[in-house]
Amino acid sequence: MSLKIYNTLTSEKEIFTPIHENNVGMYVCGPTVYSNVHLGNVRTFLSFDFIYRSLLFLGYKVRYVRNITDAGHLTDDGDVDNDRFVKQSRLEKLEPMEIVQKYTVDFHQVLEKFNLLPPTIEPTATGHIVEQIELTQKLIDTGFAYESNGSVYFDVLEYNKRGLNYGELSHRNIEELFANTRDLDGQNEKKNPQDFALWKAASPAHIMQWNSPWGKGFPGWHLECTAMSTKYLGEQFDIHGGGNDLKFPHHECEIAQGKACNHVAPVKYWMHTNMLTMNGQRMSKSTGNYILPAELISGENSFFEKAFQPSVVRFNFLQAHYRSVLDISNEAMLASEKGFQRLMEAAKLVNSLKFSVDGEKTKNEKPTTFNLKEWKEKCYNALTDDFNSPILISHLFEAVSFIFKLKDGTETITETDLQELRKLMNDFVFEVLGLQNIEENNNEKLDETLQVLIDLRNQAKKAKNFELSDQIRDRLLEKGIQLKDGRDGTSYSIV
Repeated sequence: MSLKIYNTLTSEKEIFTPIHENNVGMYVCGPTVYSNVHLGNVRTFLSFDFIYRSLLFLGYKVRYVRNITDAGHLTDDGDVDNDRFVKQSRLEKLEPMEIVQKYTVDFHQVLEKFNLLPPTIEPTATGHIVEQIELTQKLIDTGFAYESNGSVYFDVLEYNKRGLNYGELSHRNIEELFANTRDLDGQNEKKNPQDFALWKAASPAHIMQWNSPWGKGFPGWHLECTAMSTKYLGEQFDIHGGGNDLKFPHHECEIAQGKACNHVAPVKYWMHTNMLTMNGQRMSKSTGNYILPAELISGENSFFEKAFQPSVVRFNFLQAHYRSVLDISNEAMLASEKGFQRLMEAAKLVNSLKFSVDGEKTKNEKPTTFNLKEWKEKCYNALTDDFNSPILISHLFEAVSFIFKLKDGTETITETDLQELRKLMNDFVFEVLGLQNIEENNNEKLDETLQVLIDLRNQAKKAKNFELSDQIRDRLLEKGIQLKDGRDGTSYSIV
């Protein structure tokens, strides 16, 4: 079956054909490390982690590059005082590179908690200043850029005059772009209002600056991704990803830089994740509708009634397709927690199921009462249909229901099919979705505690104290724990 990917550039699902057979080059715009990574960022990076895991599972060899922006990220192309690193360093009274180190560590720690695989390569903007200077000079030499007062700008009108199309990704035309341009500091240096900075001259007071042919300065934000993606993935590569908010101007500028430099579209498939909302509203510090990942995990917030394990949060995020808006709420997280626990219980159960009748192994297997081949095909179809995680999860729960029925003895399976089901469940749940069976120690303690209660209930039943027996069962059910009496004894499940 063919993998289909929704390409933002064409607004269509396309059959994925890598440039080099069975090899994928994927670049994802990483964080700007001037503050704590926010939950919306986590959603984007987690989505691409799922895509990365899926590609590996489907048999591709993937070079996954995700950058760290640690220099040159202006809130606009004008006033250097808007450099986010400089602003934060003044606020915290730290050197800019101390800010970089502090929040890079935070970024890695947060992603590790959510079980994200590290990228193959994680380059930094400051580590590729030479490459960015060389790229800027090449654009000047080819007439696509010009120097002005020690800064260098990309000439958007010149780009379009040569038959190219600035705005092709975001589906905007240049006339509209010019009409909607704000007056910013530094616009008087530009030929055209939509020209964007490749290199910005730095004042003597600007802390982060490097020598260049045009004087001391620092690179523009858009330039770094072109420099690093082409260095590690080539002039054209397969997938470029990021949040919807990066389509314009960032990714639009990347396309222009790549085409102008190398005379080829830099990327075949553009992928963008949608936004994360909370309680039906956009997350914003200014409105107070805002929560950090650590606050969601710890429970130290006013939005959620309890703490949620990172794997529960991951499960919640993957219940929405990466191109859909994801809304988190207390109710949604509680529902996800229940679903996650049931999935984990089934994954544990499928690994413990044995073939026996009255304790004896038998060769007289009963046929499988579950269409395993069809189920497997449905799971793969979901995965290859633009990485449709919610549909994949819905199919996994079909298997979950079957696994519990196997335990109850109302369904049957052959040993060969059980081995395959076991492998597929482990692959999809742990390798592809990247979920983790959390708090193993606590689970063991829970098992031990419940076994004590089960033993007490069994003793009550033997003593014909059915009132006490029923009371234990009913009180546990109130707490979301269901006891099940079977021929192999009493087991429990989280409901």
